[in-house]
Amino acid sequence: MSLHVFANFVTPFGTAANNRAETEGNITTLQKLLWLGETHSTVSAEAIRFALRRRLASAESTNREWDEIECVNAWEDPEFKGWSGDKGKTFIDDDLLGFMKADAAKEEGESGSANIRRAVLEVTRAVSLTPWSGDVTFNAASPGATPSAQKKGRNPVPYGTEVHATRYQYGIALTPERLRDKSRAAKAIDALCNLGTVAGNHGRFLFDFSPDVVVLRITSDPAPRLLYSFDTTDNGKTLNADALVKRIDSKDINPKELILGAGDLDSKLVASLKARGVAVFGVKRACEEAVNRINAELKIKG
Repeated sequence: MSLHVFANFVTPFGTAANNRAETEGNITTLQKLLWLGETHSTVSAEAIRFALRRRLASAESTNREWDEIECVNAWEDPEFKGWSGDKGKTFIDDDLLGFMKADAAKEEGESGSANIRRAVLEVTRAVSLTPWSGDVTFNAASPGATPSAQKKGRNPVPYGTEVHATRYQYGIALTPERLRDKSRAAKAIDALCNLGTVAGNHGRFLFDFSPDVVVLRITSDPAPRLLYSFDTTDNGKTLNADALVKRIDSKDINPKELILGAGDLDSKLVASLKARGVAVFGVKRACEEAVNRINAELKIKG
């Protein structure tokens, strides 16, 4: 049986704005979706993957590295040639996150070609735990502060920003046996547990995307069964995992497969899962426990 690693992350409470969405008129908008019939803000999996790729670079060299000056990717192997043979040099970001290089046909009537590797580490879209109530802040750019402000001469330029004070939750799925280098599974979990900025406001203002709570599942079961399992009944002040508890009580999930990491070890959430036999730690210690279990299962020396 294959080993599977699943996790569901919840961020601390913070204020998010923009999240790489579009601008409509002079309003910078949030990405939004309907979630259980209400409007929630959301952060794309691509934004999470972008931040993860940066973190992975602290573990191994990556194929793509973002050039902050030129605002482009600097590539080590843009043709992904290392994947053509079993002993070719591969990079951790391509191994985990996959790639696709498509070439159009050079002449009419010929077929194009594509070099594709499916992502082994799959990431869900992050969804706010609380509905978006429509908060908008109104601001004024200083004269000359932006290209649009420069067009207004000596006058400040008013603009609005949709904001959301909330937490986000998202999940991942990973099957280490599908990796070229299995030791990269534990490195991915470590990077996810130490994510920095993902959501914010044009990348200038901070929203902490490191987990405030995380539940990891290391199992032979191919289905996650724990994605989006956190909820709140007090506008994000505290969390519950009633959906996960029901899964445990119904024996859909073996609690011994779970590791909970929480910033507040005195919370009701911790008590309810601990009473059902789930291993509970602080967030960083929980991630270390997951890394140790993964490496032990894969017989990799940490």
